[in-house]
Amino acid sequence: MNSFWSGIGLRLAATGLFGVMNLFVRLASFEAPTGQIVFWRSSVALIPIVLYLMWRNQFPKALRTKRPFGHLKRSTYGCISMFLAFVSLAYLPLALATALGFLAPLILIPVAIITLRENPGWLVIGATVGGFAGVFLMLWPMLSTPGLDHNTLIGIGAGVAFAVTTAFAKVQIKSLTTTEPSGTIAFYFAVICSIGGLLTIPFGWAPLSVNNIVFLIGAGLTGGLAHIAMTEALARAPASTLSAFEYTAMIWAIILDLVVFGVLPAPISLMGGVLIVMAAALVMFNDQIVAAIARKFGRTSEPVKSAAE
Repeated sequence: MNSFWSGIGLRLAATGLFGVMNLFVRLASFEAPTGQIVFWRSSVALIPIVLYLMWRNQFPKALRTKRPFGHLKRSTYGCISMFLAFVSLAYLPLALATALGFLAPLILIPVAIITLRENPGWLVIGATVGGFAGVFLMLWPMLSTPGLDHNTLIGIGAGVAFAVTTAFAKVQIKSLTTTEPSGTIAFYFAVICSIGGLLTIPFGWAPLSVNNIVFLIGAGLTGGLAHIAMTEALARAPASTLSAFEYTAMIWAIILDLVVFGVLPAPISLMGGVLIVMAAALVMFNDQIVAAIARKFGRTSEPVKSAAE
């Protein structure tokens, strides 16, 4: 039982660390271009990751892999996703950028219906419609403003694209975890994203102030520590239980927006954010909800696989 509760505590800590990482990324984006931020975030994250592997007595043996191309594929998707996430964070408030990230499981639903001929059920379809309605509500204060800001459009587009690439990256991660330890996946992801960030040097990197160096190092350390906390949480509690706590990211984003930037989402935007989180949670826990309804009314039912899985 102690292990179970420590798993929940670590998952909450991971979500908080990712929230602080997003804050550091947004602060760094005022001076540094996205590629430069990706390099620092990924390369600095190697420090806690390697220390974690050493603590687990898995270094350097954890670096051996029989699936180098699998890591390359996963890391490519993940690196593109990271670039898009950081662009979104550069142009949007933390709460809005975070909410757009929760679209990942919802975006897969219509794709699965069209391409795979899946029938996800009324609950999932309703949640998907509700999730996209939530996005509309969150964006409404900006969309209703005359002369919509060009930068805002870039941030929204990057946020939606981030959700799409994240969905594909998660599929690759799931495939790798059948044979590869999570520490190995994290290590190669950080290495390949560091290389990807370095490749942007010809496009121009900015000279950095002391403050921005602190922000970049902070992003890397909190990102690496967040991944470690999430890994340890999964070792202590079921993934299905921990998934529910992922949505506390919205709370962190709203608090950090308010404390650091003095920005509080409009009431209609808050309603939209809540709707997105509820919709994503319904999609994720569709099987359990359907089973509970079947038990309630005395019927047996086979779990319905959702497109988010």
